[in-house]
Formats: sequence, C-alpha cells, structure tokens
Amino acid sequence: MTAQALQPIAGPEVWTGTSLAGSSDWIWRLAPDEIRELAEATAAARAKGMKPTEFEAADFPVPRMAARLEKVRQELEGGRGFALLRGLPIADYTDDEARLLFWGLSVNLGEPQEQDGAGNRMHSVTNTGLKVSNDNSVRSYQTDDELTFHNDGGDAFMLLCLRTAVSGGVSKLVSVAALYNEVLRRRSDLAGVLQEPFHFDTRGQHRGGLRIQTVPILNFFEGRLSALYKRRYLKLAQDLPGVPRWTDAQAQAIELVEEICNDPAVQLSFSMEPGDIQIGNNYSVLHARTKYQDHDDPAHRRHLLRAWLTLPNGRPLPAVFGQTREFGTSYERRHGQAAVSAS
Repeated sequence: MTAQALQPIAGPEVWTGTSLAGSSDWIWRLAPDEIRELAEATAAARAKGMKPTEFEAADFPVPRMAARLEKVRQELEGGRGFALLRGLPIADYTDDEARLLFWGLSVNLGEPQEQDGAGNRMHSVTNTGLKVSNDNSVRSYQTDDELTFHNDGGDAFMLLCLRTAVSGGVSKLVSVAALYNEVLRRRSDLAGVLQEPFHFDTRGQHRGGLRIQTVPILNFFEGRLSALYKRRYLKLAQDLPGVPRWTDAQAQAIELVEEICNDPAVQLSFSMEPGDIQIGNNYSVLHARTKYQDHDDPAHRRHLLRAWLTLPNGRPLPAVFGQTREFGTSYERRHGQAAVSAS
C-alpha cells in the first residue's frame, strides 16, 4: 500500500447524491438529428438483414451520434464516470429493432465483450421468474431481486431501457472515489483492509474456469482508484471449500462499504424511463437497483438490454484484474496476455 492510497481523492469523479441534488447536467438529451440518424441506421441495418452481435461500427455509421459517444467516453474517463442519455423514442421500435440499434450504439462506443461463460455479448435484464441458487444456473440480473451495489464487467456497462416495471427498479449510483474518501473519514483503519485480497464466487462464468477469484475490493494503480465489489458473490464464496472465513476487520470493512453506499446523501437515485441509456465506468462507479413489482403479462415486463464494453480510452489496469471474469478481457485488450490462467 502506498501513502497515496491513504489520502483523500479529489477531482470530478468525486461526487455524491447531495452534491448533484438539483442538477440535471448528467442527463444528456439526444438531439433531433441524432434520433433521426439512429432511426435511419437501424432501418438500413434491418433492410440488409444484419443481426445484433454480428456487425461492427463501420456497418452502422452514425457520425453525429459517434461525436456524442466520444463525449461520453471522455465523461467516463476524466469526468464523473457516468452519463444518462435520454430522448430516444423506443416505442417506435420493435424489440428486434431495438436490439439492432443497441448493438450499433455498443460498437460505436467501444468493444462489446462476453458477459458469461457461453460468450454472449448482449444480455436482456429482465425478470425470468427464477431465483439465484447455488448451482450457478441463475444470475441476479435474471430476477426481480434487489441488486445491491456492485460493478459489471469491462471498462463500462451500458443499459437501454425498453420497458419499466409497475413500481420499483430504481437505479442507484455511487462514486468509488467518494466512497473511499468516506471510508477514510469514518474508519481510516479499514481503508487498508479493503486493499487486501478478498475471495469472490465467479458463479461458474469465468472464461478460464476459475471457481474463485481473489482480488482486493479497492485497487490503486498508476494514480487511479478502481473497485471490484459484489457483496452477494463475496458472501457466496464464504460457503465454498478452501475459502478462508472473513476476519473481523474484513467483515467490518464490507459492512462499512454497504453502509456508505446506502447512505442517501452518498448515492444518486433515479428512475429510468423507456428509451433511457445509462452508461457507467465500472472502475469508478458502483451501481444498484431496488427490487421491483413487475407486470403479470411477460410481454410488458421490465426489460433492459445490457452491454459490457472495453473502451479505446480505458485506464491502465492492475495485473490482478487480468485474472477476473469481469475485467480479464479489458486487461488483455489493453495490456496483452491475461495476467493468469485457470491453470
């Protein structure tokens, strides 16, 4: 641990719900020409018989929107770490057309990466009626459960809202830098603990076959702070053979992270609308979702599309990220060969 790792962080990535109260400049409304350009590109892709996940940015030219996405990339790395694009008239699209549009946005923003062991690069975040169990067959995004604060895979996540629930499903974001500063303020003795190795259940999704990955929750590398945090998977790993039980300090550190993330003054909460596109940096922002009540008719249930992206301007990553299911692909794209293999 370096001395820098025990000093408060400053800069635009440090924000709280309180500091953003009354501000809406993190919501970027699409311009009419951007909306029209996306509609034309989607119609052209459909007319050519193109399929989502099977085409590249050159096949979905959207120069006006690409300029917007370049600004998003700069906001993800160098700004607050997130943005919400609003104004897309998603009701004008069928679900199949929305998938084409979403994939076109994904490849214009970054490089979509695998989200599971099967290699799928686009997921539907919707309630399947299943529950997370010990057999790894169900993951949290497939349920209507509350999703506690965590990060996804890749440099960034992107979500397109197709339909909302009857109630609930509120999105929440927390700045990792603000979280760290608050740890220093409340319990500076635990700041170092969070930079020590923790064991995560990979839910059988690690591309190298690892059942458990061992990585600190907070990682300083080349002057940047990055996080990897999933409380549910940290707790699930505690039931696996060979995984040491948390020390008292580790348990206290995790509880402190939860306490800070769930502080209304720290978190930013908002409800996504149909057509909203939420984009966040996975290293500098944690996200969550409240439990929701869904529609009885499956055709009207809450439904989001999700991509995990490696960004062309992504930050340098610590070698330990190379062995994680979340960040291994982005590490390899940025630094070459993955840091470790399943062997």
